Amino acid sequence: MLEVIFLAIALSMDAFAVSIGLGSKAVPSKKKLAILAAFMFGFFQGIMPLLGYLGGKGMLGWIDSYATWLAFFLLMLVGIKMIYEGFAEGIEEDISKITFKVMLILSLATSIDAMAAGFSLTLLSVQPLLACAIIALITALFSGFGVYIGHRSGTWLEGKAEIFGGVILILIGIKILAAS
Repeated sequence: MLEVIFLAIALSMDAFAVSIGLGSKAVPSKKKLAILAAFMFGFFQGIMPLLGYLGGKGMLGWIDSYATWLAFFLLMLVGIKMIYEGFAEGIEEDISKITFKVMLILSLATSIDAMAAGFSLTLLSVQPLLACAIIALITALFSGFGVYIGHRSGTWLEGKAEIFGGVILILIGIKILAAS
């Protein structure tokens, strides 16, 4: 279960970083934005790993002997991507108005990686629905707090959060490979 919590924290860092950037913007209500970010990011970060898990289960018969290596590769790829993005400027810099449509696009964009990481759930001895609920809850908490952190401190923490998440995903990938 500890692996799921670490996976959830790592996957939530993309949404957390974007929430920090959104919180640094001038909006009428930080509370409404924090609730919207928590709901949207949490929902999609919870659904996407489930899709990855189901896809992985469907393919597991074909790739059973390579599943560990595939999970390792996917987690490494997502982790390296997050580290790279941690050094780049965030997409939220270009957003002038935060609408529901913008939040939907950002929620989908930050959760695509979670679908790939969801494949690794097929190799962990966890209940997939519980794991996805934990991922959703942790992401919702980080996203809501991210808005307030961005409001108070600006965007200086944004890139660091993505780098941290990327490193955790890489370490989980290495642990999965070492345990096989």
